Amino acid sequence: MPSLESLLTNTLSARADMIDSAHETAFRLFNGFLEGQPELVVDVYARTAVLHNYANPPERAAASIASAQAWVQTTLPWVDTILVKARNAPDLATRQGVIVFGAKLARRVREHGVWYALDLRLNQDASLYLDTRNLRRWALDHLAGLTVLNTFAYTGSLGVAARAGGAARVIHLDLHRPFLNVAKASYSLNGWPIDQADFQASDFWQRIGHYKKAGARVDCVFVDPPLFAETSAGRVDLVGNSARVINKVRPLINHNGYLVTINNALFVAGADYLHSLETLCADGYLSVEQLINVPPDFTGYPSTIAATQPTDPAPFNHSTKIAVLRVRRKDEVGQN
Repeated sequence: MPSLESLLTNTLSARADMIDSAHETAFRLFNGFLEGQPELVVDVYARTAVLHNYANPPERAAASIASAQAWVQTTLPWVDTILVKARNAPDLATRQGVIVFGAKLARRVREHGVWYALDLRLNQDASLYLDTRNLRRWALDHLAGLTVLNTFAYTGSLGVAARAGGAARVIHLDLHRPFLNVAKASYSLNGWPIDQADFQASDFWQRIGHYKKAGARVDCVFVDPPLFAETSAGRVDLVGNSARVINKVRPLINHNGYLVTINNALFVAGADYLHSLETLCADGYLSVEQLINVPPDFTGYPSTIAATQPTDPAPFNHSTKIAVLRVRRKDEVGQN
């Protein structure tokens, strides 16, 4: 079996075109699940490397983490800080991340010319999802002049991309205000004014119900919920009932508008998820317009992939399954 150092060197070579001279970008350097070391993932955010330890218990991967740290320090001398996040650690602070080298975590990255704020220790993730990069590109290219509702917004990156692409208005909705504060920081980085009404810390089910009663309409809704979440007002379950969230937002979308949905359930096969979307489209008022691939630094390259995904994602290319749906309204069919 190849050493971890040789695996990392091989994956770095495959991603050579992603390293910019200013070191301002973000990318996945090593996806150990698919590239030969399931307990380790390495992400790069500007000049910070984030080592994700997925071992359970975390101590089982101590040698791998140490080897990866040494390799990064030797091979990527421009990386000035290394953060280790242990996904299965018993304490929150270790899950959020421990700095093992350097002292200054990256606070921003630039992607497609747009600045995104970072808080790499915000939670067990790293505050910017790299698997949705191509969707942010789509938002830049398709939403000029439109009104956008970014539900389950997290740190707002999809809405930030929409705003950068010229959207007329973007509303970010998330239950947790600290996440939305990162979205506001992204606005500031790009020189945009902040309207507090566009950053709504509220329960999805309650807020969408309020919008419906008020007769609110938008041109695009992003739906990127967690795998499972439950409040007193409703439940999100991407394995058992992903259609419920989609049906909840459908009435808000204008005729010919977009409904963009993401399902990252690892054990939901791509064909099964597509079938569930096609079932929703059977009434003729939704249609699947486009499937958006996850970028190759996240999926691995032909020269680096050493394992298959646990469940076949086809026709998607990864368990993060992204679909753009087009909406038709009964009350406006035939008008345009």
